Amino acid sequence: MQEQEPDLTTPRDSPATEATQEAADSATNGTPDLQETLKKAEQQAQQHYDAWLRAKAEADNVRKRAQADIANAHKYAVETFAAELLPVRDSLEAALAADNATFDTLRQGVELTLKQLDAALAKSNIKEINPIGEKFDPHKHQAMFEVPDPSKPEGTVVQVVQAGYAIGDRVLRPAMVGVAKGGPKPGEPAANGVDKSA
Repeated sequence: MQEQEPDLTTPRDSPATEATQEAADSATNGTPDLQETLKKAEQQAQQHYDAWLRAKAEADNVRKRAQADIANAHKYAVETFAAELLPVRDSLEAALAADNATFDTLRQGVELTLKQLDAALAKSNIKEINPIGEKFDPHKHQAMFEVPDPSKPEGTVVQVVQAGYAIGDRVLRPAMVGVAKGGPKPGEPAANGVDKSA
């Protein structure tokens, strides 16, 4: 009797073949979920990219506006002060235009013009530094000479040659002063027994 050879054309149902088939079926069934997740991720990435582009453009606009504001602030910083000075110039022009002005009327005009100028300076927070009797301060004063004065403590401002000016806490021009020399040191009694530094 002749042995029958196995039929190799028909697959046999083995556990390994079944597991492979299940994995293939599972991958085929899971593909739509992966594609959907990928699509959502791409949409979110595009939204984030668009938001980043908008934020970048807004930041660039803010920076450009700030630069323009700074440039305008530098360019027109003296606008208010200049407007305050125009009436002072008008007063000086009117004084020069007067044909039959006397010395007294010219003096009165100059005094009024000086008051206008002082008012313009005060509106811009520009203050005069007139340190008579104060202790010499190299940050606010410029010593022009020393004055021998035994009645004043040494280093006291005894004469102002030219007033200084400050805007807020910043010195525009230091006061040019004469300073006492040869008197008592601050804290020591003066020659007449009175402490002038107090």
